[in-house]
Amino acid sequence: MPHIEVHPATVDRFDDVAAVLAPRDPDAPACWCLSLRLPNAELRELAGAERPARLRRYAEEGTPPGVVAYVDGEPAGWCSVSPRERHHRLTHSRTIPTVDDVPVWSIVCLVVRPGHRRQGLGSRLLEGAIAYARERGAPALEAYPIDPGGERVSSAFAYVGTTGLFEAVGFERVVQTSSRSGGKPRWLMRLPLG
Repeated sequence: MPHIEVHPATVDRFDDVAAVLAPRDPDAPACWCLSLRLPNAELRELAGAERPARLRRYAEEGTPPGVVAYVDGEPAGWCSVSPRERHHRLTHSRTIPTVDDVPVWSIVCLVVRPGHRRQGLGSRLLEGAIAYARERGAPALEAYPIDPGGERVSSAFAYVGTTGLFEAVGFERVVQTSSRSGGKPRWLMRLPLG
């Protein structure tokens, strides 16, 4: 059995975050989990090389922007988890609603490196994200995964997770959103932490 650990993405772990999130082609565009955090204009202005530094700045400001998973010491996965209020585009979304005034934290992205997929690492990442948010005092977690309707999901759209993955760790469906990913409907799901 491989040894799996999940830790907050603190500044000293950012090389490991980069190992998971960096595209194979350094000139290829990469999101770096900033697309929901930043206003469109600011995101467009950030060149590819500036994006990792911008994500790192969240950790430097005191709130690591997610958790990183290790398999036998090797960086293998990433889960973006932080207060919803720190996601500019999410808080202003017309397709993913705010359902109440609970200061939830949001999980917006899950990435598992090739070679580590289909081994249960997504669940371990979520468990680590839950523990991290609880430790930081979050009253609840939200996520916005797709409902694949029994169909296989392309890895290009799997970064939001699936409803089944989130249900397996205790999240419940709250409302189907008008957002879609890969043609599949996305649900707002929630897990109370208090």
